[in-house]
Amino acid sequence: MELIRRFSAEAWAAALQDWAWLPGIVGARPLVASSFGDAFLQGADGVWFLDLVEGTLTREWDDAAALEAALNTRPGQDRYLLAGLAVAAAGAGLEPAGDQVLSWKTPPILGGELSLDNVEISDMVLALTVAGQLHRQVKDLPPGATVDGVLAEGS
Repeated sequence: MELIRRFSAEAWAAALQDWAWLPGIVGARPLVASSFGDAFLQGADGVWFLDLVEGTLTREWDDAAALEAALNTRPGQDRYLLAGLAVAAAGAGLEPAGDQVLSWKTPPILGGELSLDNVEISDMVLALTVAGQLHRQVKDLPPGATVDGVLAEGS
């Protein structure tokens, strides 16, 4: 199971378009992704983590060497790579290849669980696009608001 995924500059450019609303993402250079599509981005002031579950971009490391050191630890793999769930997915025959990532059948932002039953394989660009659009659309909703339907932009 590959816990780290690498993608072309073109795929990254398309995948991150719908995250441009997050301060700090424009101009950051994608380094790698987790098997779930969470992105590790090099900014002018350090390495940032784009968390697709939370819809957040946080500066986590001073440089790529610090990122690598963190991802070489069990706590780092559990936190940033969802390693246990990724390994369980591989054991269930869900192993992304090419431009694919593991993704959520029902996104956690819409109530989906972080469980193997909610994992599927998706195209990386599609997974990041949908997550970016969802998080942008719900970020200003009050706590407890109900979402009745989802319409992907560009559909």
